[in-house]
Amino acid sequence: MTEIELIQGLRNGDEAAFKFLVDNYKDRVFNTAIGIVQNAEDAEDVAQEVFIQVFRSIHSFKAESKLSTWMYRITTTRSLDLLRSRKSKKRFGFLQRLFGDDNEPLYEIPDFNHPGVAMDRKENASKLFKAINQLPENQKTAFTLHKLEDLSYQEISDIMQTSVPAIESLMHRAKQNLRKILEKEKD
Repeated sequence: MTEIELIQGLRNGDEAAFKFLVDNYKDRVFNTAIGIVQNAEDAEDVAQEVFIQVFRSIHSFKAESKLSTWMYRITTTRSLDLLRSRKSKKRFGFLQRLFGDDNEPLYEIPDFNHPGVAMDRKENASKLFKAINQLPENQKTAFTLHKLEDLSYQEISDIMQTSVPAIESLMHRAKQNLRKILEKEKD
């Protein structure tokens, strides 16, 4: 099925087209989400939301970019929205504890394993993912899409709706910040 046929099938509400979409994009969507949210269950939830949003919003897709670019953009946005809501809940929980209401514990990011990480590198990968999680949102997004999803700077600039030089700058700063974070971890 070509991309044009897929888009047309989705616009017509064709279940076979939706199944084709899920079968062919589920790994990319999940891997992108887990690279950002760093939790398998949350990544699965994000992936489900992405496919629902694509199905509901396909009529507004203008095909100015590839379908995959649009889906990466939705995945990134949904993942970052989840992290923002989690940070909001974390701050609220912290404030509750400050004022004596200890009902809601702070959310801690659990250890997880990205599907692309070999078993013998789990410990280093865990440290790296914790470090990636400390990056500012835009650096984290660019780094995840480039290093974990192997997307080009051009593809990332399309997804993040910015210029290639801006992506190069984000990647440079992300690498510098990761070095600092990981060096601090050694001490």
